[in-house]
Amino acid sequence: MNQLTQKLHLGAIITTLFVGLIACQKTDQSNPDVTSGDTNLPGKGVSIRSAHSTWIEEKFQTEIVNLGLEQLGYKVKEPQEIDYPPMYIALGNGDLDYTPTHGKRAHARFFENSGGSEKLERVGVLITNTTSGYQIDKKTADKYKITNLEQLKEPEIAKLFDSDGNGKANLTGCNPGWGCELVIEHHLDAYGLRDTVEHDQGEYIALIADTISRYEQGESVLYYIFNPHWLASELKLNEDAVWLEVPFTSLPEEHGKVTEKETSVNGKNLGFALEDYQIVANKQFLAANPIAKRWFELVNIPLEDVSTESLRIKDGENKPEDIRRHAEEWVEQNQELFDSWVEEAKKAGD
Repeated sequence: MNQLTQKLHLGAIITTLFVGLIACQKTDQSNPDVTSGDTNLPGKGVSIRSAHSTWIEEKFQTEIVNLGLEQLGYKVKEPQEIDYPPMYIALGNGDLDYTPTHGKRAHARFFENSGGSEKLERVGVLITNTTSGYQIDKKTADKYKITNLEQLKEPEIAKLFDSDGNGKANLTGCNPGWGCELVIEHHLDAYGLRDTVEHDQGEYIALIADTISRYEQGESVLYYIFNPHWLASELKLNEDAVWLEVPFTSLPEEHGKVTEKETSVNGKNLGFALEDYQIVANKQFLAANPIAKRWFELVNIPLEDVSTESLRIKDGENKPEDIRRHAEEWVEQNQELFDSWVEEAKKAGD
């Protein structure tokens, strides 16, 4: 049994435990809750259960969406923090109502494995044009003229990024269970890198902290990066780090047909498709709550605002109450637009 297969078996066990826990906490969204306030609000008496992953930045967008739902009268439960695979299964089973963290390609496998379009529905576009790819430190790139991931097939090049002494390049990668894990594992096979590159996995933030520390000590570093994220402000592009291109576009089958144009940014093929992040919700929930669905269709958060939030979290404002406050501040700064979305959503109940 190879390492990835072992991880998938373990993931299945963890997923089962998570889904069972969520099911035990299940509430009936159609049962009225006794709350104060305007009894004429369209969402009055309906509870909504949201979730995001352990990527803490996702709590920001979740709170913004939930603030709008609260304005519409819904009783919003505390968001669950769950890994993606069990989250999607819970959504399909009706144990959760929505998540604002869906990448159509990155999460395609989770979506299909949880009932697909029969049980789930993608709604709106919450965040546009997120990017992903591989970077190395600029000093090493310039010295050895490294521009393409494929060059790591050369043992002497790979050894430059060996941090554990086994002769292979150490690639700081993704948490087990994340969509990017599947792409990285696919790339290692597609580009013939298994013999010279190993995918370091664990908690991404801890791994990246170690990567930055090694960079500051003058070591060569190789890592996966997702934008928007504070990492881009620590290892600045073309100052501290450079993108590595891939030799050709190749993605897991469930991503569908993806062209080189769709994986390229500023003329560089980064190997990952640009991704819009959407809301995914339980289909029955959406049918029963057209006002919530319309809200999901309208709300949108600029990429630069998500980047700013990531920096605030990195700088220590990372407690749930901090992120809730940041979301409230975002609403205040965008009050006119936010209010227009709320008013438009209310019309869905007419």
